[in-house]
Amino acid sequence: MKKLLTITMLLLAFTLLVAVESDPSNVVGYVKYECVEGDNFVALPLEQGFTMTSDFGNQFPDDINAINVWSPSQQIWETSVNYSGFWFPDFPVEVGTAIFFTSTADLDFYSIGDLPETNVQYAIVEGDNTIMVPLNKPELENTGDVGNSIGDGLDINAILAWNSGSQIWETSVNYSGYWFPTSDVSIGTPLFITSYTELTWPEGPRGVSSGFKALNK
Repeated sequence: MKKLLTITMLLLAFTLLVAVESDPSNVVGYVKYECVEGDNFVALPLEQGFTMTSDFGNQFPDDINAINVWSPSQQIWETSVNYSGFWFPDFPVEVGTAIFFTSTADLDFYSIGDLPETNVQYAIVEGDNTIMVPLNKPELENTGDVGNSIGDGLDINAILAWNSGSQIWETSVNYSGYWFPTSDVSIGTPLFITSYTELTWPEGPRGVSSGFKALNK
C-alpha cells in the first residue's frame, strides 16, 4: 500500500502554524491511500462523517465488492457485501477504524476531513486487534517502533502490515523487544496485531496539535 499525506487549510489567509495554534477545527487534511485491484487495507484517520461500512463503500459502489472490519471481541472479520449498492450486513465504523476491502479495480481512497478533536485510543484485547498509527505519533517509523510503544514493549508478539502490491501480510515478530523483520509505517498506517494481554494504546496525551505540527516540519 502506497500512502501519501498532504495537509491543506480552509483559511488561506493564515499560515499553517497560526491555524494550528488558534483553532485546529479550521484545519483539514487528507491521507491518500493508493489501492489496487485485489485486497487493500486502509484506515479512517480524519473526521469525514462515516459511521457505517456502507458510507465507505458507497464512494466506490462499482469497484468494491466486500468490506471487512475486525471484531476484537469475537475475533473475526465482519464482512459487509455489496449487493448493487446495497451493503449487507452493515457494520459501524469511526475515526481510527481499519478497513480491509476487496476491489475490482485500482482506485485512490482519500480520508479527508477535519482533524479529530482527540487522537484515537485503542482498547486492545488479548488476542488479535486492528489499529492505526495515530496522527500524533509521527515518530513511529516501522512496525518495531509501534510494538515497542505498546505496553512494556513485550505485550505484543506479532504485527502484520498488508502489502497490497504482493497481496500478502508482512509479519514482524517480537524477539524480546527486537522486531524482525520490520515494515515501514507512517501516521494513518493500519496494522493487525496480536497481544498477550488487555491494555490501552496510546496511553499518553491525545491532543492532535503536537503531532500535527510535527507532520509539517
